[in-house]
Amino acid sequence: MLDLQTLVLNADYRPLSYNPLSLWSWKDAFTALFLDRVTLVASYDVEARSPSRSLRVPSVVALKSYVTLARSPAFTRYNIYLRDTFSCQYCGLRLPSGGLTFDHVVPRSRGGQSSWENVVAACSPCNLRKANRTPAEADMPLLHEPHRPTRHELHRRQPEFDHREYHHTWLDYLYWDTELES
Repeated sequence: MLDLQTLVLNADYRPLSYNPLSLWSWKDAFTALFLDRVTLVASYDVEARSPSRSLRVPSVVALKSYVTLARSPAFTRYNIYLRDTFSCQYCGLRLPSGGLTFDHVVPRSRGGQSSWENVVAACSPCNLRKANRTPAEADMPLLHEPHRPTRHELHRRQPEFDHREYHHTWLDYLYWDTELES
């Protein structure tokens, strides 16, 4: 029970974030419930006991007040890899996140910024080969130009790369925007 987490939904019953998934510890979820900040949506088949009470551990809660989400996703290593489909943008090799690095298209030593438009996923051999050069100088053209993704773009890619096992009570809330099978 110590590692149980609670999925946190916005007031519209959509996850607060997908990348990373909006999760609280079950203890934080209990606190929010007692402070009347969230609504209980679903529970685990596990109980937490105190000397005077026994309550089921929350698996899904929804905020009572709507939180406006940022228009663009956070600039994180994981989101860069997700945007680039966990593939090296020089050779196309698809790797798990542990096998990727990120590369500045215009090297930082030449004024390149750490931004969506200048950072791409790269495998270590390509990153080392490119070194402190531009893709043109290294004769290593990019497969896709780096760009600032939308939240929707990353959300569409998430199920393809997310292989975690989710509790069955979460599934109805995680894939609202995915296309249904016919």
